[in-house]
Amino acid sequence: MATKKILNKKSIDFLEKYLNNPSPTGYEWEGQKIWMDYLNPYVDEFITDTYGTAVGVINPDAKFKVVIEGHSDEISWYVNYITDNGLIYVIRNGGSDHQIAPSKWVNIHIKDGGIVKGVFGWPAIHTRKPGKEEQPSMDTIFIDIGAKNKKEVLEMGVHVGCVITYPDKFHVLNKDKFVCRAIDNRAGGFMIAEVARLLHENKKKLPFGLYVTNSVQEEIGLRGAEMISQRIKPDLAIVTDVCHDTSTPMINKKSQGDNTMGSGPVISYAPAIQNKFRERIIETAEINKIPFQRHASSRSTGTDTDAFAYSNGGVASALISLPLRYMHTTVEMVQRNDVENVIKLIYETLLTIEPGEDFNYFD
Repeated sequence: MATKKILNKKSIDFLEKYLNNPSPTGYEWEGQKIWMDYLNPYVDEFITDTYGTAVGVINPDAKFKVVIEGHSDEISWYVNYITDNGLIYVIRNGGSDHQIAPSKWVNIHIKDGGIVKGVFGWPAIHTRKPGKEEQPSMDTIFIDIGAKNKKEVLEMGVHVGCVITYPDKFHVLNKDKFVCRAIDNRAGGFMIAEVARLLHENKKKLPFGLYVTNSVQEEIGLRGAEMISQRIKPDLAIVTDVCHDTSTPMINKKSQGDNTMGSGPVISYAPAIQNKFRERIIETAEINKIPFQRHASSRSTGTDTDAFAYSNGGVASALISLPLRYMHTTVEMVQRNDVENVIKLIYETLLTIEPGEDFNYFD
């Protein structure tokens, strides 16, 4: 399977539609419907849960269960306070970056799927004192929806608790860079769906149950993965998420590691990573000549890997990451070759797994 042939026009069209759809933490279901519709021809059945995690299952009757997983939510804001003169202050829903907010357009989601447009306002440069300028912070950023007072805000359907997303759309930069908000981590949901597609199109019959899992609420503490891991009770889990491309300015490689967009998938080392399972993935990459990078975490990976690894008495888990620039901004960027190589690495690793493998250190 040549890497260059992995993604096709249908794949890219799905990626664009999936990324452009807002799926803030706690409100992921519309994006999950898009994902399930694309995945439907390639799986035998679906599992969904109360909070919106979706799982496409191949071979649902098999006793041995392998998970491949990404998460579907994106960072956002909540309306927190409305001033008497109609301005809106916010709190985070996930790790939203206050420094990028000024002058950004926003969509405020109201009842029955409606949207109220607004902007993060900011004082003009002429009105600020050099050397004593206020910096963007949770105390200084605010949204203006063009209302003259609080009453008008409420009449427009905006109230405390409304969720707020950025409307920025998918672009391809210089032919092979995918740019959008929410690539963290709907790229993961995209890549695991592509693995399922390739298994189907290449007529690969797995000797185990494969659970293609798109979890919710990762951005606020791995909550969706915690819940679905108890439902599935997997034997193995391969998680895919994004990691930092540390080749851009103002990033300290001594603390953040040395990983670069375009240099291949990133394979992680951390206490939650089962070492023998990780080595299987590295061997698979080497045999199939898939370029890869390495990354070390300290106490935790900060991804859904931790939730799966420490569930159900311990599940052998590994993390394959996609290097990404400008995380938690509206211009997150990844390279097509890296996306294709993550897909290929997960696909090829699955073909090496035999039912009953638990990668126990004492066997």
